Amino acid sequence: MNKNHHKLIILGSGPAGCTAAIYAARAGLNPVLIRGMEPGGQLTITTDVDNYPGFEKTVQGPWLMEQMEKQALSVGTILINGTVVKCDLKSNPIKCILDNGEEYYSETCIIATGASARWLNIPTETKFRGFGVSACATCDGFFYRNKEVIVVGGGNTAVEEALFLTNFASKVTLIHRKNTLRAEKILQDRLFNNSKINIIWDHILEEVLGEESPLIVKHAIIKSTIDSNLTKLDVDGIFIAIGHDPNTKLFINQLTMDKENYILTESDSTKTNIDGVYAAGDVQDKIYRQAVTAAGHGCMAALEAEKFLSLKLKTL
Repeated sequence: MNKNHHKLIILGSGPAGCTAAIYAARAGLNPVLIRGMEPGGQLTITTDVDNYPGFEKTVQGPWLMEQMEKQALSVGTILINGTVVKCDLKSNPIKCILDNGEEYYSETCIIATGASARWLNIPTETKFRGFGVSACATCDGFFYRNKEVIVVGGGNTAVEEALFLTNFASKVTLIHRKNTLRAEKILQDRLFNNSKINIIWDHILEEVLGEESPLIVKHAIIKSTIDSNLTKLDVDGIFIAIGHDPNTKLFINQLTMDKENYILTESDSTKTNIDGVYAAGDVQDKIYRQAVTAAGHGCMAALEAEKFLSLKLKTL
């Protein structure tokens, strides 16, 4: 057997991938975890985490992911630094090719490649990302209690984030580049009827301003899409809410996906349409998108993969 032939390969090293690795290693599967282009996933750009169970005080996202990886390694996971550039899920065994040309084979595979928030990609947005600029109100809204924030976007994500933030912020301003929203009508009605929410139409976020040491957001410069006039707003936080993209390009035309390319799994399961292939975390969850739910999916996937392998062994 090829030295790179394994029982289980896990793609992705966020909460879903690391949790899957911990459970699979403890089950004696000696899993290989391929860390990917962004080891640790979205938590590595989240500074303060205070909603992950088990920690009385706020912890840092990068530290939390470092601990998860260390735990996975300590119980027998094989960590591989690299990114999969080609993956044949329908071959027997499953075949993964890394960016360095190495080939890995496995009997089962857990896809935990996550999703990436869409950003505006203006330089100052990147500079303050994690220091007042966020793409997750559920993750970071708590830090803006009695403060003023803005939300950028016009779809369901933006409206839902704005509504959620009213639980904490004293004022929420929605910035939208057009004069109508794309969000569902029921969400729009809730938005328009919320006294804490103000809407600025026909504007885009042009620049983020703040203090340098420590980095902290203080102002937002918005630009009119009609006459290009600039307006300076005093804000404590900026939430970019223009959606997420699942990291599933490698699996298109192999796995069943929805119209947004999130992997579809069986009800109450992480099973995909291919036997022995499982999807866990944000790559198949576009509703909750939380570290703790991703970890739960990772646990499920590992248990299902172990069961699949044990049944397969019995039939040989």
